[in-house]
Amino acid sequence: MPSVTNIRPTRLEYIRTKRRIKMAQKGLKLLKLKRQALILEFFNTSKTAASMRTALQAELIKGYQSIIMAEMLAGSMRLENEAMKIPQLNKLQITSKNVMGVKIPKIGGGQNDQSLTEHLLELPPSINEAIKAFQNVHKMVLEVAEKETALRKLLLEIEKTKRKSNAIENVFIPRLQAAVKFITFRLDEMERDTFIMLKTVKRKMGEREQEAQLKKEKEIVA
Repeated sequence: MPSVTNIRPTRLEYIRTKRRIKMAQKGLKLLKLKRQALILEFFNTSKTAASMRTALQAELIKGYQSIIMAEMLAGSMRLENEAMKIPQLNKLQITSKNVMGVKIPKIGGGQNDQSLTEHLLELPPSINEAIKAFQNVHKMVLEVAEKETALRKLLLEIEKTKRKSNAIENVFIPRLQAAVKFITFRLDEMERDTFIMLKTVKRKMGEREQEAQLKKEKEIVA
């Protein structure tokens, strides 16, 4: 935005600047509403992520306990051999959803295909339970990762929105208001100058009329 001294002190510029102030104030209001909505979404997601982390920790403990039990019942060699036979996981599918203008990643896929189900039917129950427990762990890790990423993106957007609203409220709008004051001051000054000039012209015209009248009277007397 140009400095105040570079602004043209005209009525049109005054109207334009007043309109820009109104638009900036509306934009500021929308940004503040957006920030409040983002903060609410952040806290809701944070609560969900916290509960999911707690559940993940409990599932990890359950998973490690099931491995210990499988090792005790089936032996470490059998456990390692069966672990090598587990089919490879499918590739992750990452999409995104829009939350208040923020693109939040959504993770899908990453599961085993039908061949794992067939493989589990051939295993001892202890190893079967261990594999199922870590299947749940894998699923929960993806869900927690999704929420953690959403939290980071929401936090960045909150900070970005805060910087924008602060810039509009503390810099942009005050500059426009200073411009309005400058234009108003200059217009009033120009109006005063015009008024004084008109009075001066009127006075000089009156003096000339008086001089002309005196001249006519002298001519008549002569």
